[in-house]
Amino acid sequence: MPWIWCWARGCKRTSQGRSEAVVEHPAAVNGVVCSVPTAIAVTSADLALPPLDRQTPPAVVQPLETLEQSLAGMHALIEQHGYVVVLYPAPAAGPAATEEPAVRRLRTVRSVLESDRIALLGIDLPPLGLALLAQQLRQLSMCDFSPGVLASSARLLAHYIYAGALLGSVAGLDRVPVSMKSHAKSWVPGAQFAVLANPRPQLVRVGEEELPGPEFGTRLLVAAGQSPSDWVTASLAPAWRVQGVAAVPLPAESTRWWGTGRLAEFAAGLFDVSVLYQLVSSVRREECHWCGLELIGDRCGFCAAPLPPPSEIPSARAPAVVRALPRGAT
Repeated sequence: MPWIWCWARGCKRTSQGRSEAVVEHPAAVNGVVCSVPTAIAVTSADLALPPLDRQTPPAVVQPLETLEQSLAGMHALIEQHGYVVVLYPAPAAGPAATEEPAVRRLRTVRSVLESDRIALLGIDLPPLGLALLAQQLRQLSMCDFSPGVLASSARLLAHYIYAGALLGSVAGLDRVPVSMKSHAKSWVPGAQFAVLANPRPQLVRVGEEELPGPEFGTRLLVAAGQSPSDWVTASLAPAWRVQGVAAVPLPAESTRWWGTGRLAEFAAGLFDVSVLYQLVSSVRREECHWCGLELIGDRCGFCAAPLPPPSEIPSARAPAVVRALPRGAT
């Protein structure tokens, strides 16, 4: 039976979800002792989904209303947690793309604090999908992953999130390719479109085609806007064979992201912490050549330095070993 060790709350969790008390296990990262989980932050309160269990820490909202409050809040997070990972929606591609004021303030905060312990991650997911990703990282923050691995795992986990929406119109949709035929059908009264933005963009008209879904067990989140979510819960959920459905409030940014208020947003993803743990721990770990933190994938989540080509990585360095703490370790 695989064991997943968790920090700060003094618990260990089995793959069946049971938790048992153990001795707290602090970890040192670049001289910073982390006895509490890495803080996971989002840029608005409506992206902070409720925790799935009592062990999962709540999400933090950054930045705050003023620069002074943001500086004080971020400093307190670093003092308490050691490292902070902030997720924010990546801006739309194109020459007119600009960063949101919240993101600019976060960059100012990081610059003023002169901190290398703040990861700012722009994720190309719809708002509800981003909220789901933040929830997954909060679950994993209780496990024995270093801050660098946790931050760089965001890109990996995003590939396993199926995020989309039921739209009454695609006339204002610019995040997913829309054909002229679909644009024309938007003017037909009662027309509805099922749109998948991640992991592969796809658009179908409801009743004519099926929207491809995940081939693994997921939990489905549904946030209704001005359109009812009946099709999502009655048709899409059974077709995707989800293992649970939960209704959540629609994020304020969703209307702008999807180009219409006539929508019901949905996102399906992994929810079992043991599966999430195995997925992340199965990836080879490397050391960032710039900041020295651990990472998975091809880019550091904190300093954004890319992983050098294999030919430039010193062969004398032993490969990173991925393993959970043994039972009984303190």
